[in-house]
Amino acid sequence: MSTVADKLAKKSTHKTSAKQVRLRLVYVDFWSAVKLSFLAAIAVAIVTVVIYFLVYTVLSTTGLIGQIDKFVGSLAGDGVSFSSIVGLPQVMAFAAVVAILDLIVITVLGAVVAGIYNLAVKVTGGLLVGFTSN
Repeated sequence: MSTVADKLAKKSTHKTSAKQVRLRLVYVDFWSAVKLSFLAAIAVAIVTVVIYFLVYTVLSTTGLIGQIDKFVGSLAGDGVSFSSIVGLPQVMAFAAVVAILDLIVITVLGAVVAGIYNLAVKVTGGLLVGFTSN
């Protein structure tokens, strides 16, 4: 009797000839590049906000912000508080602004790169890409 494992073993011993196709990438769709860069920008924005939160949490937990507050208080006087300037709401608002700027910049860069590639293809002929089937 032949089991499934025996059939798979027979299949693995046969060498199949892999077909190779070489294609030239001569056009990148502008709107597809913009959509893809927008999705990548959303991921970067989420990571940015999470990293800002984690860094603030670590600095707050280790007591470094309290020590900076004491140091600034000794230099400027007792009326100035560093922790009131750099609190969690202020840090998260700054992170949101940075994330929105990242979103805009990365999306525009994706569009610009697609446009530049489409112009460069006219000079270079495109990018040669090889595909194989296994």
